[in-house]
Amino acid sequence: MSFLRRQLVTGALVANAARPFPGMAAGVPAFAAGWLTNELAPHVLALTVADGAAQLARGRRSRLGLALAAGNAAGLAWLVHRAERERESLERALETDLGVAYAERLDEEPAPADGTTQWRTLVNPFRFVSPDVEALRNIPYADSGRRHRLDIYRPRDVHLADAPVLLQVHGGGWMIGDKREQGLPLMTHLAAKGWVCVAINYGLAPRHPFPEAIIDVKRAIAWIKEHIAEYGGDPDYLAITGGSAGGHLSALAALTPGDPAWQPGFEGADTSVRAAVPIYGVYDLAGATGLRSAVAMRDWYLAPRVMRTPWSADPDLFEKASPLLRITPDAPDFFVLHGKHDTLVHVEQARKFVDRLREVGHSSVVYAELPGAQHAFDVFRSVRCGHAIRAVDRYLHWHWNGYRRRPPSHA
Repeated sequence: MSFLRRQLVTGALVANAARPFPGMAAGVPAFAAGWLTNELAPHVLALTVADGAAQLARGRRSRLGLALAAGNAAGLAWLVHRAERERESLERALETDLGVAYAERLDEEPAPADGTTQWRTLVNPFRFVSPDVEALRNIPYADSGRRHRLDIYRPRDVHLADAPVLLQVHGGGWMIGDKREQGLPLMTHLAAKGWVCVAINYGLAPRHPFPEAIIDVKRAIAWIKEHIAEYGGDPDYLAITGGSAGGHLSALAALTPGDPAWQPGFEGADTSVRAAVPIYGVYDLAGATGLRSAVAMRDWYLAPRVMRTPWSADPDLFEKASPLLRITPDAPDFFVLHGKHDTLVHVEQARKFVDRLREVGHSSVVYAELPGAQHAFDVFRSVRCGHAIRAVDRYLHWHWNGYRRRPPSHA
């Protein structure tokens, strides 16, 4: 491909990352084209500058190509700057919903340097191994199925007792995904700070249509309550998180503790959680919001592939699967994160979900809307991912410290 064509392609990618192409039909292509460009903007910027410099060194003078390269470099630099500013959006959300003095409840109040991007960690954004963290692989949490396995991440060579526990539920449209592919930046970060993090696999559609996925999540919660003390965790303090389909499942599990319909054979097990952190989740599977994108997802994706039944045949199934419709006054605390430019799950779903939580629930709700984020912004290390992880870290430590400082009768 010629230099000019490379710059034309890069320009289209940068434009889509800055402002994704609108419309339901363009949602998936816009995500596919813009996600990596957005999150890997520093790397694409370096390649663009190097490409332009190589052309000059070879004595080539394509004015149009070089002009495009300069424009692309400026656009990519702006994407990096926008990602850096997500720190302000996240901190503003925490201060608005928890109070400006929320940091006083942390073990240590954040220093200015804590929020700066560690550029060395971005050299290889897909490297998640940490010498301070050990991973225990493929522990069964149920008796059947190779998907009923979990991994545990915890600090290496540290004796743990009553450590806070985080359960990570992977996404992938309820049809693909694996526990070793998502949530790793957050889990390794928290495990290095003394948390016990659990990542699970679960039954995937269409072979295992809904509600098999939520049943498996609840099986894993029940296993954690019974066994996590053996690994240094506190079974009485469990938070849950996940992205996309994992955001849906984590929110739904948090809102339906003890639901006997989704706990076959373990109806009496405790499946409650203390806090939920769904990230770019799906909250309206029934189309109850009336959003065109939600109705289209219901009819063209969920019904034939995930639920394996049309909406008209079993609307109750879709409604019970919608976190938006399962909110009660007993809902646990929530920290909801969503990207404003998400083309796979419209941000309006998150807004309506948070509004309903605040209207009905009695617990705290924090909502962070990231102005420049697409879907899946936390899968690998990036500028935006780093700021999101540190915000979730602060929230979870704020929440855990509040829990453990309560009088025993309220703990």
